[in-house]
Amino acid sequence: MKKKDPSVKPADTPPMSRREFAVLSVAAGVVAVSGMEAAFGATPVSDSDVQIHTPSGVCDAAFAHPEGKGRWPAAIMFPDAYGLRPTMREMAKRLAAQGYAVLVPNPFYRSTKAPGTGPSFDFQNPDDRAKLAALRAPLTNDGVMQDALALVGFLDSQAVVNKKARIGVVGYCMGGTMTVQAAAGVPGRIGAGASFHGGGLVTDKPDSPHLLVPKMKAQYYFGIAANDDEAQPDAKTKLAAAFQAAHLQATVEVYEGTMHGWCMKDMPNRDGKPIYNEAQAERAWNELSKLFKRALV
Repeated sequence: MKKKDPSVKPADTPPMSRREFAVLSVAAGVVAVSGMEAAFGATPVSDSDVQIHTPSGVCDAAFAHPEGKGRWPAAIMFPDAYGLRPTMREMAKRLAAQGYAVLVPNPFYRSTKAPGTGPSFDFQNPDDRAKLAALRAPLTNDGVMQDALALVGFLDSQAVVNKKARIGVVGYCMGGTMTVQAAAGVPGRIGAGASFHGGGLVTDKPDSPHLLVPKMKAQYYFGIAANDDEAQPDAKTKLAAAFQAAHLQATVEVYEGTMHGWCMKDMPNRDGKPIYNEAQAERAWNELSKLFKRALV
């Protein structure tokens, strides 16, 4: 019988109280009528397209923050392989509505404007996979670290950003890896990171992102897809061990019953089955919210 690693917790959906069920039910009804911002009862959000100068060029990005006077903790949201598209903008506005100034960069800005790939991209198509490999080639540890410095510099120049608060990073798929690179590149400002169905976090190469953990000062949350865990069962253990060795707080959880990409509403079906898992995506969002509320002070 396979022994369970005590440093890694499964993430089955926890028992829900009647109060929690009622709250979620009401929220779902409001979404249908009034949209996401109303559902989550937050401040109205302002969003815009911005351009950020980096050592490699000009990065196009989306920037969202609460309307009105005030200064807010900042966050960077790194997209998955489908790039900066409406789904990512919606997620950024949802996070902003909770009281954050949120920046979503186009990770492929060196080669193309957003979205870069888009929902028509087909992972089963060799030509599409080759195009993605070319787009991702510049996203080395050093490349993303340089980008992170520029992104943080932009945020710190904004009047709506509370520069006394630590910055958070969150990413999906390849964006999960980018959060680790960013947190290692700007440890003095990035205080929390979250990765959901992150790809390539642990490799056998000398530039594996998990080897950057000693450079960080951030606490972390990793949500791992069940099928990713099946393909690479030792990754979660190595991640947990890296943070433990660096004396940094980290939670590493496997989301049972999920497929890679489960947090993204616009993910295409796989083998006739939906990848997006609403219940587990909401659990992931709640974990992100708790982390940022705790750490971005």
